[in-house]
Amino acid sequence: MIRYTIRRLVVAIPTMLALIAITFFLMRLAPGGPFDGNRKVTAVVKANLEAAYHLDEPVWMQFGRYLWGVLHLDFGPSFKYRDYTVSDLIWQGFPVSLEVGLWGIAIATVIGVALGTIAALRQQSALDYTVMGIGMTGIAVPTFVIGPLMQIVFAVSVFKILPVAGWDGSFGSKVMPITALALPNIAYIASLTRGSMIESLRTNHVRTARAKGIGGWRTVTRHALIGGLVPVVAYLGPATAGIVTGSIVVETVFQIPGIGRYFVEAALNRDYTLVLGVVIFYGFLIIIANLIVDLCYALLDPKVRYE
Repeated sequence: MIRYTIRRLVVAIPTMLALIAITFFLMRLAPGGPFDGNRKVTAVVKANLEAAYHLDEPVWMQFGRYLWGVLHLDFGPSFKYRDYTVSDLIWQGFPVSLEVGLWGIAIATVIGVALGTIAALRQQSALDYTVMGIGMTGIAVPTFVIGPLMQIVFAVSVFKILPVAGWDGSFGSKVMPITALALPNIAYIASLTRGSMIESLRTNHVRTARAKGIGGWRTVTRHALIGGLVPVVAYLGPATAGIVTGSIVVETVFQIPGIGRYFVEAALNRDYTLVLGVVIFYGFLIIIANLIVDLCYALLDPKVRYE
């Protein structure tokens, strides 16, 4: 397994290089620049700013300079937040995104697996149809609709028990963002769990366990559920990385100072270095999350071996 892990990490290097190159040149192809804001500057001032940030150099030279900095874990200064480096902004926003994301994925996993298991055990029943109907609704309704609806219901017009937006670390400021992140994932996880559990309940080893009379609950938890969680684990890898890195929509709607909100502002302001830094950080988390998922397969499925 150690050799497999090292091999996967080595293969990830060209993937990261390709991600950096594509993002770098796409940002340069977008119209406008980091200093083309509402506040107009003279040609001399703009030339001095571009020289200070090496934007007056050929693109290939800028790319080489940036790549050399990344190899030394230096993502450069932010063009919008002049007193901060990209690393400062990422590590400033990451704890908030991490807290919201981990709570969101944890709640989604527990509720989604429970609902999917119940639906599979009560297949073709009214409970099954109810659970899957709720799941399909959660998948169909996008986050940018769920967020404002929750603000209207719980903060503006109906109950008025939660703050509309903002982040002060209190319980009230966390409820709606975490719920908005968890709801779509609850739907996906419930659907995956139901489908895989139905197949797992029909396997020979589960039938054998039932025939031995070890009990329905023990059969489900110790035999059927382990096999049924394999596709859920595959989904949780990239989903966890995406949520932890920060949902762009949720952090923007609820004004959360996380990585996702920084990414939106950086894209709008053509903050090249901040966009690149967030993309690299996100790509790194995706690669690590997928690697962890692959390693977890060996724990859930005894037939999987990494020689």
